[in-house]
Amino acid sequence: MRSRRLDYSESTRQALVDSAVELFTWHGYAATALDAIAKRARVTKGALYHHFSGKQALFEAAFDVVESAAVARLSEVVGGGGSAWDRAVRGVELYIQSCLDPSYQRIVIHEGPVVMGWERWREAEDHFSYGLVRDTIEALVAAGEIVELPVEVTARVLFGALSAGATYIAGAQNPKKAGTEVSRTIVAVMEGMRRQAHQPAV
Repeated sequence: MRSRRLDYSESTRQALVDSAVELFTWHGYAATALDAIAKRARVTKGALYHHFSGKQALFEAAFDVVESAAVARLSEVVGGGGSAWDRAVRGVELYIQSCLDPSYQRIVIHEGPVVMGWERWREAEDHFSYGLVRDTIEALVAAGEIVELPVEVTARVLFGALSAGATYIAGAQNPKKAGTEVSRTIVAVMEGMRRQAHQPAV
């Protein structure tokens, strides 16, 4: 049986993280005070410090929540039905949609590298996203959908392209248009590898 104290503690932590996600999304890290996060979550500042050592720790928890939600959606598509190629294309399109989400754009793309530091942010991105890209490349190679290249290198190149595309979208004056362009470009690169794989042997 779970204790009421444990339930209350978890609900308090969740309220703080939800509050942080919303305020960091709309006001940014620098302009968001811990007092404002605690007030929006309807808890005391003391309760906040019971769960988090400070604002950066709370930001990293918000980052984890936003990134985990995006990866969960991608996992359903990449691991779902259809051919390996169709799943890969849908995965690219869904990732671009995630880049257009205000919370993902602000917390993961814009502020993550600044607040967490480049190395810590890159480690987090590897932890959350890279495995999906690698699994997708492995599935494409195994199905004969793309030319057989080293999986690790190919996954790293595609992962880098997706990361660069995300940054481009986040900084664009018209993010939706930029998202369409990034999606088309990455799929076109994949199509190039696909055509090579399907060329008849001479």
